Amino acid sequence: MKLFVYHTPELSPKESCPDCAVVIDVLRATTTIATALNAGAEAVQAFSDLEQLMQVSAEWPSQLRLKAGERGGAKVAGCDLGNSPLDCVPDVVKDKRLFISTTNGTRALERVRESKIVMTAALVNRRAAVKYILKKEPGTVWLLGSGWEGGYSLEDTVCAGAIAQALLPQYQVGNDEVIAAIALYDQWKDNLLHLFEQSSHGQRLLGLNAKADLAYCAQTDILDILPIQSDPGVLVPFR
Repeated sequence: MKLFVYHTPELSPKESCPDCAVVIDVLRATTTIATALNAGAEAVQAFSDLEQLMQVSAEWPSQLRLKAGERGGAKVAGCDLGNSPLDCVPDVVKDKRLFISTTNGTRALERVRESKIVMTAALVNRRAAVKYILKKEPGTVWLLGSGWEGGYSLEDTVCAGAIAQALLPQYQVGNDEVIAAIALYDQWKDNLLHLFEQSSHGQRLLGLNAKADLAYCAQTDILDILPIQSDPGVLVPFR
């Protein structure tokens, strides 16, 4: 069984998909998805294209849907929510479907949507992802960072390292990025918030007065829930 880390969707092999794909977008899509499902959302449906999100969500009963759109860290006009996990409280999301499109995370989900198992993970639900993988033992696992508009992001790689470290030695190292991600996590695991505040996207969010989001996203293992793809682009809770 082999484990691979890819920093962005663009860096993953184009000709194949893994047995299990773990999409990571710590700031903030996969943190928001886990938080919404933990708060009682019926499902989260992800779109890379905002126009498609609007079309599909319009077919859903208005009282049972929430449109969440983010570009450049800011909420998209015409949406109910942006991409803050702190907005996903039970009073807002319970029993509703969250239709979401973000700058980076939803593109990563689209890249691996044909994999046998597709899940999303962040630091907040890292342990749930690890437990599932160790139980199911898929032959190949990709930890796929979302990055920022095709570029590397510290927060996704440090989360991949946190997951990878817990999967070894049951899994063999498939590429050098696994070792690098684990090294990054080892260096920063006791001060993740400080790392996030130094990252380019963390700086972007601080500029949008989202410091509370950074603090929330930097927490590890606080949610015992795993978003699993049930249909292409649709994530449901697994506990």
